[in-house]
Amino acid sequence: MLSILIPTYNYDISELVRTLLREANALPLAFEIICWDDCSTDTIISERNKALHQESEHYSYFRNASNLGRTQTRTLLAQKAKYEYVLFLDSDVLPVSDTFLQNYIAAIPNNYPVLFGGYQYRSEHQNEATILRWEFGRYRESHTAAVRNTKPYHYIFSGNLLMDKNTFLNLPFPENNSYGMDSYFSYQLYKNTIPVYHIDNPIWHLGLEENMIFFRKSLEAVKIRKHFAPELPGLENINSLIKHYSRLKQWRLDKVVGFFFRISEPLLRKMILGKNRSLFCLDLYRLGYICVVN
Repeated sequence: MLSILIPTYNYDISELVRTLLREANALPLAFEIICWDDCSTDTIISERNKALHQESEHYSYFRNASNLGRTQTRTLLAQKAKYEYVLFLDSDVLPVSDTFLQNYIAAIPNNYPVLFGGYQYRSEHQNEATILRWEFGRYRESHTAAVRNTKPYHYIFSGNLLMDKNTFLNLPFPENNSYGMDSYFSYQLYKNTIPVYHIDNPIWHLGLEENMIFFRKSLEAVKIRKHFAPELPGLENINSLIKHYSRLKQWRLDKVVGFFFRISEPLLRKMILGKNRSLFCLDLYRLGYICVVN
């Protein structure tokens, strides 16, 4: 009934897999867990993930010969899955609830082809090196199902997502190994009017990037969105950054904002990466950046 699909790259999924196996084995459930390694460079972690097949006949491991990125790896996982429903989980997560799988299974009869359980972050974080990613996740990604269902296509992250397998495989995806492709995925659901339902069944997001890495990846995601926006009419209806940028262009203010962004960029960067971090400044930076990036 359920294929649990985990793309991974240089991340030990032992605790995640064992947690899932404990619950799944106790349920009247036909299931499989598939790990697909995107050509990890850490051979010790890869061997550890591969060796998990010795612990359960329900677990299997595959590996790309070259790095393809999460989007293509998820497609390979879905093609390999043998059950009707696929549960995509990122490698750096753990279920919050002891009834994580049971909660998803209970929601399937509602006949929604896409279910999203949500993200959750620890209430405290002591590591200054990754605190920007933690703050962004805690205040921008961690929302209750009631909030998410008011804008169902705004809050979709592929790291905790249950879908009908055929629905996923019929969605078009670019062959692009880029950060921030969740927006493209959300758009395809929106464009094709595929119903999405949010439930309160979150995972802990544990693998947080260092501040500068997250900052750079955020800018990469902005660039990708700007690149795809002309090809995705209506993207502004589900993405607030594109919505604000489209309004600036409509009012012919994008070049003005870009001019002031270039002047204020060093200060904004300091406000984002310095000791007194500001997510509002990150929003301003991303808006200015989209006005100037090619």
